[in-house]
Amino acid sequence: MKTLIKAYVLPAILLVAFTAQVSAQTRRNTKEKTVVTTTTKRTTAKRAVAQRIPSNKVTYKTPKKKVVSVRTVPNRTVVAHKGQNYYYANNKYYTQSRGRYIVIAPKVGFRIKVLPTNYKRVRFNSHNYYNVHGIFYTQVNNEYEVVDPEVGTIVYELPEDYEKVVINDETFYEYANILYEKVQVDGTRAYEVVGIIEMN
Repeated sequence: MKTLIKAYVLPAILLVAFTAQVSAQTRRNTKEKTVVTTTTKRTTAKRAVAQRIPSNKVTYKTPKKKVVSVRTVPNRTVVAHKGQNYYYANNKYYTQSRGRYIVIAPKVGFRIKVLPTNYKRVRFNSHNYYNVHGIFYTQVNNEYEVVDPEVGTIVYELPEDYEKVVINDETFYEYANILYEKVQVDGTRAYEVVGIIEMN
């Protein structure tokens, strides 16, 4: 009888004990992996910003924007859109006010026949955009039309006259009513479109 216990029962008890220990370690490792995954997701979570933000919800860090005007715009090209003349020179658009010229961003729907030479092609969600000094164009037939970019579009630089804004206690960057958030893309600083300011 002692031989039977030594030969069969004792090894069976050891096998059950070993299996239970391995099973317990596997459950503990699974729980640890879940914790790590959850932590990673929290780290990469993005701020939520609505696509369209009413202008009264936006606070500019500089209450008054410094408006720079010039007396003349040499070598300008005049482009008419919906009864307003835009004057294009030096890779910028100007409007005339009280005998002076002020830099202005063309409105959505504005069209030109030829893109400025310094455009950058931006591809997002199978759409081709052409970005010129913070203004986004898409090709429509034989013209280029100013459009609002899709949320998620990435650019690698902003025009030098961008502004910082605060929405719900968080800071964003704004140019031509387009809101950007600073992000990292493959270790490089970039700016992602997170919304459009709706002017009231």
